[in-house]
Amino acid sequence: MRYLLTSFVLLVLLGGPWFMSNYPSQAMAITSAVERSGNELAAVILYHNPVTIAGLKSSYDAAGAPEGPKVRILIVPGHEPNYGGAKFGDLKERDLNVELAQDLMGFLLQNGRYEVFTTRDKSSWTPIFASYFKNDWDAIVAWEQAHKQEFADMVRLGEMKQVAPVAFHNDAPDTVALRLYGIDKWVGDSGVSVVIHVHFNDFPRPDQSSPGKYSGFAIYVPEGQYYNSSTTKAVANAIAGRLSEYNPVSDLPTEQSGVVEDQDLIAVGSFDSVDAASMLIEYAYLYEPQILNPAVRPVFLKELAYETYLGLQDFFGSSTTTNLGGLVYDTLVLPHTWNKPITGKNDLQSDVFALQTALIKDGDYPPAGKSMNDCPRTGRVGACTTAAIATFQEKYDISSDQRGVAGQGTIDELNHLYSVRAM
Repeated sequence: MRYLLTSFVLLVLLGGPWFMSNYPSQAMAITSAVERSGNELAAVILYHNPVTIAGLKSSYDAAGAPEGPKVRILIVPGHEPNYGGAKFGDLKERDLNVELAQDLMGFLLQNGRYEVFTTRDKSSWTPIFASYFKNDWDAIVAWEQAHKQEFADMVRLGEMKQVAPVAFHNDAPDTVALRLYGIDKWVGDSGVSVVIHVHFNDFPRPDQSSPGKYSGFAIYVPEGQYYNSSTTKAVANAIAGRLSEYNPVSDLPTEQSGVVEDQDLIAVGSFDSVDAASMLIEYAYLYEPQILNPAVRPVFLKELAYETYLGLQDFFGSSTTTNLGGLVYDTLVLPHTWNKPITGKNDLQSDVFALQTALIKDGDYPPAGKSMNDCPRTGRVGACTTAAIATFQEKYDISSDQRGVAGQGTIDELNHLYSVRAM
């Protein structure tokens, strides 16, 4: 369509003087139509410079040079300071988002190739964004309206198809939505290449005080027609690969692919408004036992952050994947030394969480016939852990312990395998 329009415009220009003198009324109508088409075409093709997979990887390579510009990453803890997000008992999603985001920033900042920004802490916006929202509000409103109009033009011209969301999303109040658009605008203004929105999931149910039936993570990415879709999906697939090694993928039917395309989420660039690789990660459901357990929660959040970092490194194909402060496992929980048997009574929950992690590493957890959704790492001994211990004992011919109980013989074997750094 674009080439036909260009040829038509050239024909009109070359034959214009003769046509105008002989057919003035028809010429005026054609000129008007061309002008309208030109304006519509300009709306479709302007304002986009999407980050490509090759370009993003080249930027990371260039950042290894002494004076090379760093890859800019923005971490967005979901929702606003003191407002929004799911709740379960005393837990507030918006606060967990900040904790995980801070852990992720810590890992990223240890890599000298990244320059990392965040939007807020638990109580306030960071100075950069507080100032941006205050001083650029009118520009944000205009920017949002321009992209909405551009998207509408693309749909009208057949350059884009509207796609219904695959999952239900709560509508944000107007000012909250505009701040999210403001974050998207800042990303473009500031040369950010990767955006990660940190969230925890929830699902509507009759009794919100009881846990829901779904569990696991999902990563939302731009719908396939968007300019930043392919790059975002490549990064998200790498992160999902790491997260799925120790954590369940969401069993909500619309999220079972793990990486989910969405056209409407502001975070991923609704109305095709973001050129950076931009994703929203729902790391788990807020009511899952590993989050509800206060002894396990900080370790679990840091694990998720570490796995996200490793996924980014996998995307870049970097040799620094596991070179953070001497860490050489793909989990922060190992190596671990168990000092006493695990009997299911009065156990150290850190020992149980490490046991479950080691059994995953060893290929015994979850037990046969069960999924990670059935058997998350909880820090507590249950039927899944007992069955996995029995498999471990059979594999290593441990006959001194009661079947399914990590007695001294089982602990000795675990320490032999997992209390030293992997080489």
